[in-house]
Amino acid sequence: MSIQARFKVDKKNFSLDIDVELPAHGITSITGASGCGKTTLLRAIAGLDHYPNGFLKMGDDLWQDKDFFLAPHKRALGYVFQEASLFPHLNVLKNLEYGIKRLAKSERKVSLDKPIELLGIQHLLKRPSSHLSGGERQRVAIARALAVSPKILLMDEPLAALDLASKQEIIPYLESLHEELEIPVLYVSHSADEVSRLADYLVVLNEGKVEASGDIINVLTRLNLPLAHADDASAVIHATVAAHDEKYNLTYLDIPAGRFTVTQKDLPIGKSVRLRVHAKDVSITLQRQTDTSILNLFPAVVDEISRASHAQVTVRLITAGNIPMLSRITRKSAELLDLEKGKEVFIQAKSVSLLSLLSHPE
Repeated sequence: MSIQARFKVDKKNFSLDIDVELPAHGITSITGASGCGKTTLLRAIAGLDHYPNGFLKMGDDLWQDKDFFLAPHKRALGYVFQEASLFPHLNVLKNLEYGIKRLAKSERKVSLDKPIELLGIQHLLKRPSSHLSGGERQRVAIARALAVSPKILLMDEPLAALDLASKQEIIPYLESLHEELEIPVLYVSHSADEVSRLADYLVVLNEGKVEASGDIINVLTRLNLPLAHADDASAVIHATVAAHDEKYNLTYLDIPAGRFTVTQKDLPIGKSVRLRVHAKDVSITLQRQTDTSILNLFPAVVDEISRASHAQVTVRLITAGNIPMLSRITRKSAELLDLEKGKEVFIQAKSVSLLSLLSHPE
């Protein structure tokens, strides 16, 4: 089952020409520069904007084609905007109950207790919505969207209006949605950090068109996309907790190419985790180094090289298990190492971020 969407929009200063098939599970992030059409696409899927030539099929359910248009209030979806837009005259519980009252009992497939638990807002239920912090307001907004038993959850830059502290507060709850939700999530964001932490599938928009789409591991490391050449370019890697080293306060994480070492984390053995490795933190050597402080060393093969700036290149490397990684090095270093496609090398990752726990969608 998948989500099929086709929309063609021509406005005075903007056009959208989208034809994409998205997975009906996990989190799909829609990203791209400001003005590329992210919000326009989301509003078209929600039916908030009606484009007569559009097509939208949610699994087996047709929501729109040239002869049919399902009204927004009849689409089984939840929508979370940048601003929480809670009713100021209602407390938190009344805000949550508002949308449910419009649902027929036969359509109520989610107990209100579930989103309340997922978003950790039990202690806020009787509080006036006007007395909430930014992070609390957005958690309530997400819970309200889930309370209507949606078949899909649309999130339009839900953290954009929050300060750093509020973002750090809410990110763990979004990660819990990743593990717990059985419905697809379309998550609009231009934040590389949010995308890396949350997304399974990535759609990159450029001037109203799909520039690339696919699983996040491969799309983030494609050298024909600007993502791989940004200052914060990185690779996302799935790993498994292998062991803890109590003597040195370290945790070991296994991937097919070998073992990552990170500072000790309170994680159970065998747990799946997500890692983010920045290209600027990965160096390349021709021989396995032994007299180095860097513990994360893996054999790899050069897959592609592309200039990132006048002085630097980005190198895409493939490790065991067909896992791609990126390295940002100087052009001079690339020439001295005589790097070319197919060359066997070793990579050293001096830093790695453990982003989140994972439950991989089937």
